[in-house]
Amino acid sequence: MTQHVPTLDIRRFATDKDNFVAEIGKAYTEFGFCGISGHGIPDEVIENTYQAIKQFFALPTEVKAKYHQPGQGGARGYTGFGVEKAKDSNHPDLKEFWHVGRELDGPAPHPSLYPNVWPTEVLAFKDATYRLYTELEKLGNRVLEALALFLGQEQSYFADKVNYGNSILRPIHYPPIKDTSTQSIRAGQHEDINLITLLVGSNEAGLEILRRDGSWLPVTTIEGTIVVNIGDMLQRLTNHVLPSTTHRVVNPAGAAAGEPRYSIPFFMHPNPDYVIETLASCISAERPNRYPEPINSNDYLMQRLEEIGLLKKAQKG
Repeated sequence: MTQHVPTLDIRRFATDKDNFVAEIGKAYTEFGFCGISGHGIPDEVIENTYQAIKQFFALPTEVKAKYHQPGQGGARGYTGFGVEKAKDSNHPDLKEFWHVGRELDGPAPHPSLYPNVWPTEVLAFKDATYRLYTELEKLGNRVLEALALFLGQEQSYFADKVNYGNSILRPIHYPPIKDTSTQSIRAGQHEDINLITLLVGSNEAGLEILRRDGSWLPVTTIEGTIVVNIGDMLQRLTNHVLPSTTHRVVNPAGAAAGEPRYSIPFFMHPNPDYVIETLASCISAERPNRYPEPINSNDYLMQRLEEIGLLKKAQKG
């Protein structure tokens, strides 16, 4: 039987809460991924962002490189082609990307919350990307409310744990593949670091998730659907009740290899000083605590950024 990642209409969370919570919990315990429809993010917000990022990535390399922020582990601004790699991989990913973080009204509540930088060459970039950031954060909060209930917590459990999280909008450009014999792929198999990831995907094929039986399942983006997956921080917090599923972006075959690919994931992070300590509701005799030692979320993030090549050990400070 062909498996597919379920899609759920999040409007049902308001009208059919118990069933929606049960269904989203089942989707994540089985797949670690779920499509979310009915999210209310206007098409033009997404389209405006795609237009702006395509304009930026079309700029000359030396212009884009001006926006690299040394010593931040790629936290804000531009990261060039071939820098990031999957954990335990010797081959860099075939992509370049930009990071948009939280805009702060006052002093940063944590030193890891760097100010944003904005490309002056694309005037629409700031407004377009930050509008999408705001919309995806609101949607992410709704998904976390449903997951809190599934985990036996109050609906608002995550609210004060993500309200100044170091969440990131990452517009990605996968350029045309000139050398089809390369051992690199567009994104090597990996798990996300954060709590949840919301993907405003492109319509091109390429995203695949690893099934429990070791086979790869293509994830096709249905029009108007945002794919939301579990990250390693939430997997750790829930003692693997909610699994962080391995995924990758493979190189297309034939003529499609000569076409660019764009996607825009939003990585939702907890507050940098949040301590990830296994939820008691996720520990039992049958499921002993895998993580008896709690860890600060920012320390966890720094460890993982080293593993994927974005941060050198000497930069940790």
